[in-house]
Parts: sequence; structure tokens; C-alpha cells
Amino acid sequence: MSDTTSRALSLLNLLQTHRHWPGPELAARLGVTERTVRRDVDRLRELGYRIESTPGAAGGYRLEAGSAVPPLLLTDEEAVAMAIGLRVAASQRLVGGAETALTALAKLDQVLPPAVRRRVAALADAVRPVGVGGGEAASTEVLGELALACRDSERVRFTYTSAAGETTHRRVEPHSLSPADRHWYLLCWDLDRDDWRTFRVDRLSGIEHTRVLFPPRELTPEEVDAFIVVARSWVRQPVETDIVMDLPLDRMREQFGQWGQGATAEGAERTRWPVGGSDWRETMYGMSWVPAGVPYTTDLPEPHRSEMREAAIRMLQALDSPPPPRARS
Repeated sequence: MSDTTSRALSLLNLLQTHRHWPGPELAARLGVTERTVRRDVDRLRELGYRIESTPGAAGGYRLEAGSAVPPLLLTDEEAVAMAIGLRVAASQRLVGGAETALTALAKLDQVLPPAVRRRVAALADAVRPVGVGGGEAASTEVLGELALACRDSERVRFTYTSAAGETTHRRVEPHSLSPADRHWYLLCWDLDRDDWRTFRVDRLSGIEHTRVLFPPRELTPEEVDAFIVVARSWVRQPVETDIVMDLPLDRMREQFGQWGQGATAEGAERTRWPVGGSDWRETMYGMSWVPAGVPYTTDLPEPHRSEMREAAIRMLQALDSPPPPRARS
């Protein structure tokens, strides 16, 4: 294999691993000049690969969908079979890393011609794997776009509709995608809230790629899991209340960590924190997280307020009257 051919294949491999490559970075990766990169891009275009180039300081190259599946990759039938298989793998959570199937699918979608992509979409609608159901379906296109943004550390914008129907526009730095309880969740750094946020993917729409890259923020797998656990519990509960504690919002977040999501400042020295559960006992457990010595109030409604008060009184009586020693047998 000639050096030119080897270099062109290396360039193709790089183009397939990121949505957008700046010209100088490609040249540095390949150890050639930017002029040589331009010539190699032209060679790949002659082979059928559609490569978009943009000028300017933020310019560079990206691989586009072609009018036919590029040579030496897959036939139309193989491309359809692979794309359907990846969609099934993603929906079944068959791959160890939750994003693996999605990033592979997104990479494949980048080069699928429109006609093949339509066939994939039609077949995907008809294929429903056994054991997958319940919850709202997340679009594989949206999942693929987010998976690429996570992989490339690229800022994105999107519209989010909450469970209450409130629509907001968000600017985020995506970190990871995770499946849980038949839903997909996006964990990201919210640029407007200046904090970590978790969003259900089926409530996302209108994703815009900014082509602005960012240095990834480090999280341990345990921290990611904790964020997802909080997100799974962040749904409307049968018993809900607000706790207002005499603790500034920043100090409250320091002590509560991920569980401080949803908390808002109630003036400069107090914090309002929503708590809920399947019954008043779970709500009481949430209230027990308020740090020792911090006064707080709650608007827990009746009859749950009376039931909790009666249980608390009996607990206090039990603490004041320990049981007698065990009788010797």
C-alpha cells in the first residue's frame, strides 16, 4: 500500500470518529501540511466520500452522507442489516457500554445515502424487540446525535419539555448517556444553571450542534450512577411537600450533592427543597436529610401531616421510655 493511500485511509478513519475536525488538527494528527490534507480530502471525494469543508478560524472538515454507500464499506443490504441490528442492541441495552451501539449507529448514519436511511427508518418502526416496552420511546436519531456530542465533547442546544409541560431552551456540555427504567437520560453540565443536570432524552427536541468543543469535566462511574438514580426518582410522587430550611443554597448543595437538584434560593439565607415519596414515611425520610441543627418548615398536607405527627410523637415517647431489660431464662 502506498504512503498516499495509507494516509488517505488514516484521514478517513479520523473523519469517521468525530463530527468535525479543524484542518490544523488533522494535519498535526497525520504529520503532514494542511495543503496535503486538502489534497487527500479531494482523493476521498473522488472515491465517493462526501466531505464538507468550511473556511475560517473555526473551519475544518466533516464527513457527510453520500449519494451512495461509499466504496469498500458496506452494500446497501449490509448497511440496512447493520443499522437495524444496532438499533435493536441499543433498545435492548445489550452492549456493555450504553453509548457503544449508539455511537456506532451514528457513525453509520453519517454515510448512509437518503434512500438507505429511509429503508432503515421504515424497518426500525416495524421491528419491536421482545421485552422492550413501557415508557416513551426515545428517537434513535436524537440518541445518536447526543452520543456523538458526548464523544466529541461538543456543546449543544436543545428544547426540553418537563413532566409538567414547561418548555425551556438549554445550552449544555454533554457528558454521558445512560439507560434506566426503560428511559434514556442525558447527563450534562448546564451552562445557564452552572451545574450538573440530567434530562430524559424522550423529552428533548431541536438539537443544535454548536461546533464549540470543551474540556471534559471528570466524573467517576459512581458519580454518574448517583446522578441517574436521582433522575429516576425525580418524578411526581403521591405525597409531595416543600421544605424550607435555614441554610443558604450554596451550602445546601455542598452538603446534599446530587440530591440537591430542584432546590431553589428562598432569599439569601434560606433554601426551598421539594421532597416526595409513595407515602408520608418516605417523605419523612427525605426530611431527615436536613443537617443537624438547621431549623426548617414544611407544608406537608393533611392527612399525611397528622399521620407523621402521630408517628413522631410515638417515636419520641419510645426514646424517652426504653424497654425493660430482657428477662433471664
